Amino acid sequence: MKVILKKDVNNIGRYGEIKIVRDGYARNFLMPRGLAETAAGGALKAWKNCADKRARRVAAEDDALRELAKRLSAITLSFSRPVSVDGVMFGSVAKSDIIKNLAAADMKITKDMIRLAASIKAVGAFEVEIALKPDITASIKVAVSAQSK
Repeated sequence: MKVILKKDVNNIGRYGEIKIVRDGYARNFLMPRGLAETAAGGALKAWKNCADKRARRVAAEDDALRELAKRLSAITLSFSRPVSVDGVMFGSVAKSDIIKNLAAADMKITKDMIRLAASIKAVGAFEVEIALKPDITASIKVAVSAQSK
């Protein structure tokens, strides 16, 4: 089935592209979530007529995200966690902790954007990659220190 993507969809395509997907995937996943519409008749004509408008919108979004990526790259987040006598950290620094600290700095990031395989469970300095779009990424620094008693 041919569909027009209304939003970026991982492993499928970006906003405004026409893609061929399986019928069930389109009907049961993409369309109910508002991610795509059928590429037939009026929708296809409207898609062709709005190509310039769509390109300007995508360019403006990309510029805004590149600016956000620059701001994110300059940030260092600091966390303090209790540590045992042996040096083992109690607790961890998870994606949700990073999101809360970035939200305090007026930066809206979702959990899906943060590329962190597992929670940080050690004291030290780490780099965490944030994928704002598949081709726009930023790297923030996360410093985890031992909490003083």
